Amino acid sequence: MASSEIYRYLSIEGKKIGLDPEGFLVDMGDWSPAVAEALAAEEERILTEDHWEVIEVLRDFYSRYEMAPAMRPLVKSVGLALGAEKGKSLHLMRLFPDSPAKVGARLAGLPKPANCL
Repeated sequence: MASSEIYRYLSIEGKKIGLDPEGFLVDMGDWSPAVAEALAAEEERILTEDHWEVIEVLRDFYSRYEMAPAMRPLVKSVGLALGAEKGKSLHLMRLFPDSPAKVGARLAGLPKPANCL
C-alpha cells in the first residue's frame, strides 16, 4: 500500500525502505521491528518496553479501524489496553515527546494521523 512519493530511503537488513518527506513509510508492508528501531535511532530515541506496548496498541488500532489514531483516541486505546496509569497524555508525552500520535504512528509504520500537523 503506497501512501505517497518516496523522498528518501532507509536501509535495513539490505533492503531499501522508502520514506516520505516526514519520515513515514511509503509502503506500510515494509514495517518490521527493525524498521521501528532504525526510525527511532534517527531521532536518538531508544525504544523501551513501554514504547513497544504503545506501538502494539497503535498497530492494533490501525488493524481495527484502518486509520492511525489522533491523540484522544490514542490515549483512550492505551488506557483500555494497558491500564489507566499508562493511558494518560503525560505518559505518552514522556515516551513520544512533541506529538505522541504522530511520532508513535511513524514508528509503528502507520500513516500520519489525519488530525496531526
